Amino acid sequence: MMKSFLQLNTIFVSILIESLPFVLIGVFISGIIQMFVTEEMIERWVPKNKVLAVVYSTCIGALFPACECGIVPITRRLVAKGVPLYAAVPFMLTGPVINPIVLFSTYIAFGSNIKMVLYRSIFSCIVAVTIGLLLSIQYKDDQLRKKEVIQAAPARSLKEKWMGTLEHTIEEFFSSGKYLIIGAFTAAVMQTHIKTSTLLAIGQGKISSSLVMMALAFVLSLCSEADAFIASSFQNTFSFGALAAFLVYGPMLDIKNTLMLLQSFKTRFVIVLIAYITIFVFVGSLFI
Repeated sequence: MMKSFLQLNTIFVSILIESLPFVLIGVFISGIIQMFVTEEMIERWVPKNKVLAVVYSTCIGALFPACECGIVPITRRLVAKGVPLYAAVPFMLTGPVINPIVLFSTYIAFGSNIKMVLYRSIFSCIVAVTIGLLLSIQYKDDQLRKKEVIQAAPARSLKEKWMGTLEHTIEEFFSSGKYLIIGAFTAAVMQTHIKTSTLLAIGQGKISSSLVMMALAFVLSLCSEADAFIASSFQNTFSFGALAAFLVYGPMLDIKNTLMLLQSFKTRFVIVLIAYITIFVFVGSLFI
């Protein structure tokens, strides 16, 4: 019993330590968007054409070094500022996967082999674009859980804007932090009591191997900067497609960011998004 408690505590602390820096980055960027980015700027930046907007937002995720939980506050703020849902979600899905830090760690983890880097980035972009296009047809509103009234900001000095950014960062951190803690604890409990060996025994077929690796990615709730090193340890156990599914599914969906999504968006929308991600990643892994 004591051994399990110590293991649970160690995993919980480990998940928090690796996640907190990226959540801080995420809420800080959210604060900058709140204070420095206006609706008029967003209107100029986002293409009017839906297809172009989806592709543009999918690619722009490469510029944000945020993990899957840190990018949720950024996405919520962008949607509240007027970015269409179908453009914001692809950005949220690819940001934790195709940014340079993640791709470089993937390159190193797989023995300086560019193949997995290409598959991971292209696979994630295809999934994100497909989901974005579906959302552009399915939803007309922002699907935010709480409607945020963005009032025209009064003229402020640069110092006042930076002070406002810090205030917003602190407020956003405490708002999102509790869900990070709950998610990290839940992931730690599942890692402690669900044995990896059990999942490995199940995932021997082509279909089951992809499902098991996706489930493992969800349960482990690793930050995308580190998950490639875990995936590389399974190279002799699972197929290349299953490994790709692990590397794409985890950054898009895990325990931590599911709770943060439920805090930010309507429950029905989150369920639909989870279904889309799961189906497209699974089907895509079978084709690889």
